[in-house]
Amino acid sequence: MSERQPAAELIHHAYQPPAGFASPAVAVHKGSSIFFENVAALKRVRWADRDAYTYGLHGTPSTFALEARLATLEGAEHVLLAPSGLAALNLVNHSLLKSGDQLLIPDNVYGPSRNSARHELAAWGIAHAVYDPLDPADLAAKLTPATRLVWLEAPGSITLEFPDLLGLIAAVRAGAPQALVALDNTWGAGLAFDAFALGVDLTIHALTKYPSGGGDVLMGSVATRDRALFERLAATHGRSGLGVGGNDVELVLRGLASLPLRYAAQDAAARQVAAWAQQHPAVAQVLHPALPGSPGHVHWKQLCRAAAGLLTLRFQPGTPGARIEAAVDALRVFRLAWSWGGPVSLAVPYDLTHLRSVNRSEETVLRLAIGLEEPEVLIADLAQAFEGL
Repeated sequence: MSERQPAAELIHHAYQPPAGFASPAVAVHKGSSIFFENVAALKRVRWADRDAYTYGLHGTPSTFALEARLATLEGAEHVLLAPSGLAALNLVNHSLLKSGDQLLIPDNVYGPSRNSARHELAAWGIAHAVYDPLDPADLAAKLTPATRLVWLEAPGSITLEFPDLLGLIAAVRAGAPQALVALDNTWGAGLAFDAFALGVDLTIHALTKYPSGGGDVLMGSVATRDRALFERLAATHGRSGLGVGGNDVELVLRGLASLPLRYAAQDAAARQVAAWAQQHPAVAQVLHPALPGSPGHVHWKQLCRAAAGLLTLRFQPGTPGARIEAAVDALRVFRLAWSWGGPVSLAVPYDLTHLRSVNRSEETVLRLAIGLEEPEVLIADLAQAFEGL
């Protein structure tokens, strides 16, 4: 009687499931080691081509499926996944900039992006300048022969100004044809407007927000139509060891199916909350791109077919920041937390004093991220919290 070898038998078991299993969910594939039939196959495969598998870090059937669906969503040809939206943003900077180059960022840029320019990029000899996102002429004046990358945000972080995207892109093409144009498309989510039809070179997307939809995943993406640009990004991506987990990919894939429905619902609810806030005596202005009078509304109306579930409240002049913070503490349905795009409505007060350099403002504003609760419930919560205002 031969001696059994259970470890080898279990690890190298011959059973393979039959082909043909189909269901609404994309299968979750996990693996670091990917098997090859022979040495020739190992040598033949090039991971950036996305037509075969080399190593788990460079893609699985699950990640390739997510990349393909995101490319369709954003109107791109090529997509790379990153562990977070900020990682995707930094991937772009690290791939495309070198010592002696200049980066241009809008005054209302995502805060960590500004900090990265001030610290890591500056330490590497990469200069940056800040432009007024509502003034293409200001951007044009700050372009130099060293400008290699220009970031756009639509709308701006926190204060939600919607820029003249066509004017800004035209200014770059005329004044710095050597520069690439990158757009943070997290707010638009591939639904509000067609980014690549405007002429941008690439987009980043914090999949943490609307594509996930659950407030429980961190992930980002970089998308482009340009194969040569993709190759540059992919090379840095591979050398940086950026990867995403199979379970997180599963959650984002599942969230994509309901993305248009959730986005529309949160858009509609945000407009209801914004209309109520416009009538509140403590509120001086509601910042929301779809509202007439909100900065850049005319540009939003020109390009967009939807708006996300974000709005920011400016309070009457002289309202102490401490009183606004006390109102936030009084909220019961809204939760105090960073991020947005999930099912729970969130509120965060921001002191703008140190967040702007071109359009300086010394005031505290309140950003609201509308979730999936009934709008009347959110309005009632704001009403009771604002009694002290």
